[in-house]
Amino acid sequence: MTSLDIDEVRACFPSLKSGYIYADNAGGSQTTQGVIDRIVDYLTNTNVQLGADYLVGALSSKRVDEGPFTAAELFNAASIDEVGFGPSSTMILENIARALENDIQPGDEFIITYEHEANNGPWKRLAERRNAVVKYWEPTPVSAQNPYSVAYKVEELLPLVSSRTRLVAITACSNILGSLVPVEEAVKALRQRAKEQGATKVEVSVDCVSYAPHRKMDVRQWDVDYCVFSVYKMYGIHNAAVYVRSAALKTSLTSITHHFLKVDDKPYKLQPGGPGYELVYGATAIVPYLKSLTPEDDLVASFNAIANHEQTLLAPLLRFLTDAKQVDRGVRIVGRSEINLSRVPTVSFVVVGQNAIKSKDIVGVFDKKGGIGIRYGHFYAYSLIDNLRPKLDVNDGVVRISLVHYNTVEEVEKILDVLREVLA
Repeated sequence: MTSLDIDEVRACFPSLKSGYIYADNAGGSQTTQGVIDRIVDYLTNTNVQLGADYLVGALSSKRVDEGPFTAAELFNAASIDEVGFGPSSTMILENIARALENDIQPGDEFIITYEHEANNGPWKRLAERRNAVVKYWEPTPVSAQNPYSVAYKVEELLPLVSSRTRLVAITACSNILGSLVPVEEAVKALRQRAKEQGATKVEVSVDCVSYAPHRKMDVRQWDVDYCVFSVYKMYGIHNAAVYVRSAALKTSLTSITHHFLKVDDKPYKLQPGGPGYELVYGATAIVPYLKSLTPEDDLVASFNAIANHEQTLLAPLLRFLTDAKQVDRGVRIVGRSEINLSRVPTVSFVVVGQNAIKSKDIVGVFDKKGGIGIRYGHFYAYSLIDNLRPKLDVNDGVVRISLVHYNTVEEVEKILDVLREVLA
């Protein structure tokens, strides 16, 4: 497997030159120089409204039209007419829920996970508006020694499927647990189960916000209907991309944009306003950056190299936190503790027991020392934290260290130095 040239990788991120250790990447990654350059270029040379016939207006439109090609390649969508952009993954999914309203009947059932509210809250609100029923696919413990070591099991999803199942919303990677959900396996199994139960129309919404920076998405292979990721967590800037299967655009969604606009069953029907022109054009630098990581000039090869490097970051962190000494101290990983490719280097933990330490206080030590950025809290996966047992203070939440491929083993060691001091 091709290895990353970490020096070349880090040279693409101007913010890393400061030496600051960014270890809150699940909250937002750093931005490549290529993305920054395109934003500056757009604002400097083509910052006009789209649709004008004059020279600068035509160039502006051409640049923004390049954005869907980037999103389609990242999603592996069948067409650029199945992808679009919006201000955030949360807002995009809220818009989809609004557009889906006329296609939901009282008594329809939604299955959702205890994860980030982006792919959770919109469906709960839609269910309330349309008198639908919400069911929860809950994570359950996988370790008798650690009740916080929870995971989503496909065999526990299937009993929730019935003849009334209308929508299933899952998270490809938990922003708390760091574990990958086997999306293709889960969707295949639930669709078979729905068929056996006599469900007539089941759509699947996948949150890839914490998945996209680490693994290659494939909405066609997964057989899903809706999918989102946040560009600013994938080495870009503050907007998001969406995939909507063409069949859903035609048969499920009503336009929520201006009534006089001809939307032709494209994602624009979900976009009541401009997509952030300079941000969309800036996002077109992401695929070239990712492909530059390996000689193959191929996204699959690049993501394989990313996954391989990220395992070298994950291993020392998990080994330290799951060492017998730390377990006796009260350290508990929230999520699985195995070091393998079914996990990304987003590691959450708590310190419980007689000598418990608040998550806030652990992060406070890092903040006081300076030079390393990590965070604590529920990270908008409020329901997940609130439903862990033994119960945690949901606002204090967990300590989360989230790494990506531009982090180094040396940075991990510096993080561990602080943890050794805190947990001594």
